Amino acid sequence: MTDKKQLQIAIGKRIKSIREEKNISQQDIAGLCNIEKSNFSRLEAGNTNPTIYTLSKIAEHLGVSLKDLVDMEN
Repeated sequence: MTDKKQLQIAIGKRIKSIREEKNISQQDIAGLCNIEKSNFSRLEAGNTNPTIYTLSKIAEHLGVSLKDLVDMEN
């Protein structure tokens, strides 16, 4: 089982990868999700533990499922 920090980093990397793939800036996605850009930056770096609600908002605005963000099997 992955420890908390490793999981946070993996999810943050997944979010960043999808965001960059869709050519969306941190500022834009943070605004859409009503998150401060600095907090979004920390989330992508794995330095914060986002709530399931926050992850669902990010997934919605990235146009992916919540499972796509948190599935560590892929």
